[in-house]
Amino acid sequence: MTVIASPPSLSQHRNINGDFARPSNIQNNQSVPRPSQPPAENGLSNYNTANILSNRSNSVGNSSQVNGHAAGDIAAGGNHNLSPEQQELIRSRTENQRPAQRPRAQLARTQTDFGPNHQTRSSRPGATDEVAELRHFGDQYNSKEFLGALNSSFYMYFTDKRHETGGKPTDSAQVRPPEKWRDKDRQKTVSAALVLCLNLGVDPPDLIKTNPCASMECWQDTMNSTASNNKLLEIIGKRLQEQYENMSIKTRYKQYLDPSIEETKKFCVSLRRNAKEERVLFHYNGHGVPLPTPSGEFWVFNRDYTQYIPVSMYDLQTWLGGPCFYIYDISHAGNILANFDRFIDKHLTENAEARERDPNAPLQNYTNNIQLAACTKSEMLPTNPELPADLFTCCLTTPIDISIRYHVLENEMPSSLSLKDLSKVPGRASERRSPMGELNWILTAITDTIAWNVLPPPLFRMLFRQDLMAAALFRNFLVAQRIMRAYGCHPESSPAIPDTHDHPLWESWDLAIEIVLAQLPAMLAAEQSGPSYEYQHSTFFAEQLVAFKMYLEQGAPDQKPPPQLPIVLQVLLSQQHRLQALVLLSRFLDLGPWAVSLALTIGIFPYVVKLLQSPAIELKPIMIFIWGRIVAVDITAVQQDLLKDNGYQYFTNTMLPGAILPVGNPDDHQAMSAFVTAMFCRNFPQGKNVCLSPELIEACIIHIQNPQTPLLRQWACLCISMLWGDFPEAKWVGIRCFAHHRLCALVIDPIPEVRAAAIHALTNFLGIPDLTEQVAQNEETIASALVSITSDGNAMVRKELLVFFSTFVKRYQNKFLVAAYETLVEERDNLMYPGVDGQPKKPNGTYVNGFYDDNQTDDSRSSKMSHNSVQGSIWYHLLTMSVDPHPEVAQGASTVIEYVHEALLESPLGCETQVVVENLVALIKQKEKSSRQPSAAPTTRAPPPQPSAGPQASSKNDGHLSTGLRRNASVAAALKYLGLGGGASSDDLPAPSGNLSTQQKRSSSLQRPGVPAEWSTPPNQNDPTSTAARYEKARAPMPKGFKKRDENTFPMIPLQSSFFEWSIEYFREPQMKPNEPDEPGSDDYNARLWRRERNDRTLDSTQPLKGVAASKPWDINTAFFNNGSQPMKMCFHQFENHLAIADDRDSVCIWNWQKSNRLNRFSNGNPKGSKINETCFINEDDNALLMTGSSDGVIKIYRNYESEKNIELVSAFRALTDLVPSNKNAGLVLDWQQGQGKILVAGDVKVVRVWNAATEICTNDIPARSGSCITSLTSDQVAGHVFAAGYGDGAIRIFDTREKPSMAMVKHWRRHKQWITNIHMQRGGFRELVSGSRNGEVRLWDIRKDEPVREIEGMEGGGTMRTLSVHEHAPVFATGSDTHALTLFNVNGHRINNIRPYSPLLTTLAKSSPIACTAFHPHRMQLAVGSVGHGNVEVFSCVEKGG
Repeated sequence: MTVIASPPSLSQHRNINGDFARPSNIQNNQSVPRPSQPPAENGLSNYNTANILSNRSNSVGNSSQVNGHAAGDIAAGGNHNLSPEQQELIRSRTENQRPAQRPRAQLARTQTDFGPNHQTRSSRPGATDEVAELRHFGDQYNSKEFLGALNSSFYMYFTDKRHETGGKPTDSAQVRPPEKWRDKDRQKTVSAALVLCLNLGVDPPDLIKTNPCASMECWQDTMNSTASNNKLLEIIGKRLQEQYENMSIKTRYKQYLDPSIEETKKFCVSLRRNAKEERVLFHYNGHGVPLPTPSGEFWVFNRDYTQYIPVSMYDLQTWLGGPCFYIYDISHAGNILANFDRFIDKHLTENAEARERDPNAPLQNYTNNIQLAACTKSEMLPTNPELPADLFTCCLTTPIDISIRYHVLENEMPSSLSLKDLSKVPGRASERRSPMGELNWILTAITDTIAWNVLPPPLFRMLFRQDLMAAALFRNFLVAQRIMRAYGCHPESSPAIPDTHDHPLWESWDLAIEIVLAQLPAMLAAEQSGPSYEYQHSTFFAEQLVAFKMYLEQGAPDQKPPPQLPIVLQVLLSQQHRLQALVLLSRFLDLGPWAVSLALTIGIFPYVVKLLQSPAIELKPIMIFIWGRIVAVDITAVQQDLLKDNGYQYFTNTMLPGAILPVGNPDDHQAMSAFVTAMFCRNFPQGKNVCLSPELIEACIIHIQNPQTPLLRQWACLCISMLWGDFPEAKWVGIRCFAHHRLCALVIDPIPEVRAAAIHALTNFLGIPDLTEQVAQNEETIASALVSITSDGNAMVRKELLVFFSTFVKRYQNKFLVAAYETLVEERDNLMYPGVDGQPKKPNGTYVNGFYDDNQTDDSRSSKMSHNSVQGSIWYHLLTMSVDPHPEVAQGASTVIEYVHEALLESPLGCETQVVVENLVALIKQKEKSSRQPSAAPTTRAPPPQPSAGPQASSKNDGHLSTGLRRNASVAAALKYLGLGGGASSDDLPAPSGNLSTQQKRSSSLQRPGVPAEWSTPPNQNDPTSTAARYEKARAPMPKGFKKRDENTFPMIPLQSSFFEWSIEYFREPQMKPNEPDEPGSDDYNARLWRRERNDRTLDSTQPLKGVAASKPWDINTAFFNNGSQPMKMCFHQFENHLAIADDRDSVCIWNWQKSNRLNRFSNGNPKGSKINETCFINEDDNALLMTGSSDGVIKIYRNYESEKNIELVSAFRALTDLVPSNKNAGLVLDWQQGQGKILVAGDVKVVRVWNAATEICTNDIPARSGSCITSLTSDQVAGHVFAAGYGDGAIRIFDTREKPSMAMVKHWRRHKQWITNIHMQRGGFRELVSGSRNGEVRLWDIRKDEPVREIEGMEGGGTMRTLSVHEHAPVFATGSDTHALTLFNVNGHRINNIRPYSPLLTTLAKSSPIACTAFHPHRMQLAVGSVGHGNVEVFSCVEKGG
């Protein structure tokens, strides 16, 4: 059920007299305020977890919420001024909890006819002035406070996620798999060779230095130093090592100063030997040797330093192998990089040849290498004396120092600072609160963000996430790209990355430097005993968080990655901004799995793992939310992390009673904790072991009894389920805690998701290896408790029950084989020994009241092994579920039955089973042969007694077998007639020959003395039915995602449940993001706004015509078309131009009556011998659904009913479980209450059954208080408590659902003496209650009075009244006769006019074509009519087109 809130000024209801009033100040975009968001002006610093993380709780129903609406809002409507009775009525409208789901669109409903409007009648121009007394309800509906409270919201039904998805998870083919964010090939740079070929004091032969020129190496001046060259070289080497150690202290560094060729080979080989398969770093500074050759050779020295010796890249690769990180700080460095891959290919070729010669030969790895070069092939390094000579090395190892110097050289520097002062910025890089540490923090965030935005995700992960050393060097490489480009050099890399020197974030970096430089003089003065100075921190991170927040407020258009995401990651390191960053991060993760994947790819996971150890209680709600989103996307990658350091206890402790959470909705966060715990235990034995404790199961038991939060109940069940799965120890702990008994109590939970979760847990409870008597008793007790769910109204619950049944069948297979065999024998005996009403009669058999006496010693049933056993009961329920109206349920049950039958034929009973089946085939053929003979006397046979836990409406003479017995031709032939498992269509089954006879006997037994029999029979008793030969079968719509099982495959059990996967998707869906229909300008919003305005226009144009309708003839033919089959039931949509027509079999046609064209035709899937009794539209103010009710007791609901291509079966359930499919008698009658969300169902049964559409369970069985069938139902559509029922014997009874079922009947009228054709209470106008019987008597009633208000003769000239239709608002009703006459009256009893609808028959024969069906449009002055004998449908009106 979806709650769509509506402000009072947009009330959806009409006023008491049926007029519509709209205040002049209505705004089309007015909507109910959503839960408050954190204030924007302080950047979410005043974070309220309840506001951000619990938007979904507004639709779940907690202590302060009622059915998705704040209890305070309802109270504000003035309930304190209402009478206790009115307050109870209001409470009843919100009595049903809503399942956990994403909040749906807040549609302001138009003012339709489902209730009163608190506005005055005079506010709508043209409204009729009706001053007569309102029927039935007196003054209680004139209370403005009462009506305002009723109008506060509009409820939509069968639109929840379980209906939209069919209870199935999204197809894996349509789901983008999570990106590989956790690389298994993560590496470390364990060793580094720092090679310096400087040869200080000697210039290379191919290099001519400028004067002055760059002279600093590692920030050491080599020109003005007094140290010796050797000492100076050592100082430079030491500084270079220190610079590298600032990036990675764990790497082992070794300096090689002016090495010879022999030393180079030796240390390279040693590096690879010590590093094994890890990465090594080779840093080469060749400022003192010749330039690299075009072939990629670089230079070192000979042992005596008298020659330069070239080193081939081929040789270096041989010595170092791979993986390796190469850095070339030398002019023309591009020559080395350009030739590198050529030599790698040569090595790989040699490896391949060696592998061919010897498959076991050890091979050297040469792959996974990274290179950084200072310039291209032809570029020289800059020689600016104000820059270091090793500018590239400085950019890679001291990016902040060189960035400050570069900024000063490129921009005007404060006069009080010198270049030497630039190196005196206070603090260290590891101290984030210091100026130097803050600059390092900002630079890391900026370079990470630039790389994130310009690199493909795989390349970003490889360079910036696999290796900490590689990530640091590549971040600094971006600095080198920017700085060296300004001096004519273009650094290169392999893998190549785009040029990033002009990225906009560099401006933020310049600003951060300027902020530090502006304060540097004051900070330096303070260090020299000057005035104290407090450093003013940069606003960089605060500004970036604001930008990230703006991105989130825009709704992440096109799922474009946010540029600031890496910055948010860096902000998590700050205690000051951590909470704010976590809030924004949670909002981002809430956008969906794609956002979670991005966050994991960027490297968020190590931070959130570390935060699990934080004791900060204010972080708990956010951490629970974030972890819920992470585990919903990729649980297998994080289970070990939760196990390590006991991270899982962060969530299990939250579930315990007494856990403190600083939020207003702790239940929702405990539900998230239960979800994380369940995912942690899922398919993870180590997780189950550490979580197993009586305290956790006791906590789950407490939570499943929480009446306020369905989400918590659901996930507490699933947490137990995951803990029990394949873990007997946990099941025994559950037994000792009586957990299985608590779960059984949830079979009547009002939320279908909770019921399904409880069954899922109980399914996993089955299977304790040691099947002792105690275990068997517990499992059978559970099975007995679940049997009643076979009649649940939700298909998802019934499918989950089938999974339990299939698991139970597999566990106790031998007992079910016996039950299946005995059922086959009973089937054969039913056919072989027909007795009274088809009951089996054997020699010496004894009947008691028409049934065998179970106490008789010769009763064969009492001797059956499966008699009164749990297995026998479940087997019968599986048989009845095989004819379930929902195709997925029927298919699942058929699979189980087929498996048992196949196993039965393979068992020791196989031979006996074969004989029984052959007997069945022969008996069926004999019966079919006799039924084809015209002189054959009709045989009757009633269904055998069904288990009392929940009998289903399957005709026993059609058999209980499935299509599973496919051993030979005789078995297949038997199953063609006996199989109800979906293998044969309804038209292939034998007609239920016994039904009519049984019903005639029942009717005759109920006849009143002295009353003709036809008085208590329906007027259409003798109407012909379309034969199969001339009836075109339509396609039956299937549920979304339905896949038919391949019947050629062997059936396997247990069936597999997809409920857990479907439930996980809750945490993958956006919760805090506004719904699409809530966004002004969105397609959904505009569509709903258009529909509302169209609905208002319809009401505006039709309401003034009510007075005209009561006096002007209805003789204007506005539409005429042929339905193609006999129309029997018709229903207009309130606002669309749709007319639904059900024929005399199982087809429904949807017509556009305005254009007279058919939009769709589909089959309702009725079994043979039944028909559609009722059709109606629900949720008509928005996207309507079509509901049908059939004479077999089944209700089906369709989405996209007008589209032949997109129509889907939303729901199907058996509303009446003891109806026999029939074309005669009343069958099923229903009345839909949109405002209450209830379906009143009755017919050929002894009760009026009340189904709740929100909970999809039967909430009440009200005794019909008569032996006659109920022929018609109508109810008050405002409060929905009072309904009226018309009976086959002419009685009318008024019921009030607020009373106890036994006391619900409050009024009884017997003025009619014949079959009630129809009884109807208007939704608007004076709310007239009109009844009519088959003899033409029409009466108007007031339920407060014992006598009718008015009596009208509806059949002038006599005849049988076939139809009676009442306009919802106009004081008009129409009667149709068996003489092809249609007469319209006003409620004063005055006949308006007679109509003779078109008939293709001759005039003299037209009178033999009775009126079959009539229907008024709910608002327009239009009347549709169809007749027997042809498919023509006409639409008449009392005004010209448009009225």
